[in-house]
Amino acid sequence: MALHALSPLDGRYASETSALRDYFSEFAFFRSRARLELDFLSALANLGICPSHSLSLDAFSDEDALNIQARERTTRHDVKAIEYFLRDKLPPALHQFIHIGLTSEDINNIAQALALRDSRDQVLLPALDNLCASLREFAKRYRALPMLARTHGQPAVPTTLGKETAVYLARLAQCRAEIAGHKFEAKLTGAVGNFNALHAAYPNTDWVAFSRQFIEGMGLAPNLVTTQILPYDNWLRYFQSVQLTNACLLDFAQDLWRYISDGTLKQKVVEGEVGSSTMPQKVNPIDFENAEGNLGIANALLAHFAQKLSVSRLQRDLSDSTVRRTFGVALGHTLLAWNNLTRGLSRVEADEEKLKDELDKHWEAISEGAQTILRAAGRGDAYESLKSETRGRVMDRASYHRWVEAAEVDESTREKLRSLTPENYLGLAIQITDSVVASREAAGQSPAASEIVAGDRPRNDLEEQ
Repeated sequence: MALHALSPLDGRYASETSALRDYFSEFAFFRSRARLELDFLSALANLGICPSHSLSLDAFSDEDALNIQARERTTRHDVKAIEYFLRDKLPPALHQFIHIGLTSEDINNIAQALALRDSRDQVLLPALDNLCASLREFAKRYRALPMLARTHGQPAVPTTLGKETAVYLARLAQCRAEIAGHKFEAKLTGAVGNFNALHAAYPNTDWVAFSRQFIEGMGLAPNLVTTQILPYDNWLRYFQSVQLTNACLLDFAQDLWRYISDGTLKQKVVEGEVGSSTMPQKVNPIDFENAEGNLGIANALLAHFAQKLSVSRLQRDLSDSTVRRTFGVALGHTLLAWNNLTRGLSRVEADEEKLKDELDKHWEAISEGAQTILRAAGRGDAYESLKSETRGRVMDRASYHRWVEAAEVDESTREKLRSLTPENYLGLAIQITDSVVASREAAGQSPAASEIVAGDRPRNDLEEQ
């Protein structure tokens, strides 16, 4: 029962992470390995080594899994329990060939590589695509909405809310491409990676070619230089891509939390929901907070995978086995976080009046543009002139225009300074946003900087007429 589950992934959050059970549950692991043993027998039959069989485990049941589990209580070895289970299913003429020449890891690693690949394709990538679509729509909606940017937490220069969202969208596009493009490795090379048993029993068979063909037939990349275990470097590169994606999204979750805290983003009030057991006014950013927590848990596990699975004593120790059984946990917390962020984005909108008011209170934010206009007009003291007026001070519209009128400049330069406002000093923010959004809509990737072309760009108020 979910109420008695030890992990919240199988309890409180079961409905949001259940899709991963078909890849990482104990049932799924038993089923995949049993099917792989049958696939191996079929491959041997194709070589003429053993008779063919007609057994299919397409209807592998809970009863089958429990049968294997009961045998494992005696054997204390899960793959041997699967072998004994198959003996009861297959004719005696095949018993001697079940698992012949293999080590357990030949079966285990292929099963887990398939689980990683298929869970990525069927569960994780669709969830990431949903999140990217939400980011894209948010960026498009607010592509031209000015806001005050902050560097070091302090008022900096104006940007747009859409542009700041597009930065994350572009980052995620690269992360997604790396995740989607990863080719998972697997191995079938025997007890210490030399095909010792198979070569001894059938020396005239090209077992290297057999291994390559078997692995490639699963849609995986064969690694033919191994110890008893597959070197996990390939899997770790995948986990590091997921980890980087999560780090990017952790950054995003914290930024959104800050915007909500500052009041520049408003949260939608959902009927029936409660934000506090005692403060009735509260609407908490719980989706972004939950995402932040789950991203942290996921990345802690993913970091441990890189630390642990890159090291194995001599030709193999068993400390990797229990760690690998937590792949679904790391990916479950990842999935939960991605879904939380997608839901959170659907519940926030910009407070446009608040953003405008904040810009109006910080005209010093355009001092960068003003001093650059002065530099272009030949003023060597431009930076120092603005520094004395603005550093550590807040400038409003009136004080800015007093400075403009008092500046020792020609009338053309003065007019440029007059036309400068916090709402139009946006540089190419809108164009950059449009480029990222268009690229994601067309190809699912962010544009390279070189693809942001000058043609058809919106006119900036500071450009020469």
